Amino acid sequence: MKKNIVLIGMPGCGKSTVGVVLAKILGYQFLDSDLLIQSQEKRILSEIIREEGLDRFLLIEEEVNAGISAESTVIATGGSVIYGKKAMEHLKKNGIVVYLKLPLQDIAVRLGDLTDRGVALRPEQTLADLYAERVPLYELYADIVLEAGSLSISETASEIRRIIKEKRADV
Repeated sequence: MKKNIVLIGMPGCGKSTVGVVLAKILGYQFLDSDLLIQSQEKRILSEIIREEGLDRFLLIEEEVNAGISAESTVIATGGSVIYGKKAMEHLKKNGIVVYLKLPLQDIAVRLGDLTDRGVALRPEQTLADLYAERVPLYELYADIVLEAGSLSISETASEIRRIIKEKRADV
């Protein structure tokens, strides 16, 4: 039985914030894979990208996510986790993957400066390019797609709990 809930989606969609609230209402642990990467690398994400390059960062991200061993945990992933096939297969095997989907306009307002945020963005890419590239991957890996644009943080967490309860009895 799948014991974890894995949150995926664009940077700024609320994975970490919703994840903390969801973990509290379920009595689960909470894990933020971006913070795990930063702890392991002893640098913030933007430094890793700047110093190692985007491709190396994505490899690090994939290895960290593929190595997560958790049970009864809400896992908030980085927005680029979907580029790592090995990581996504591991996360799907051990949890229910929930895509928090927000419109591009909402993401743009929430993000502000992308470089400070440590967003895995190629130099020639715009946020709209990134969104168009990633949405099909989020949808590919998601067990549940939640349109979260009009929901508050607590409403989003409650809706995830409701949907998962319908799918299984142990939450």
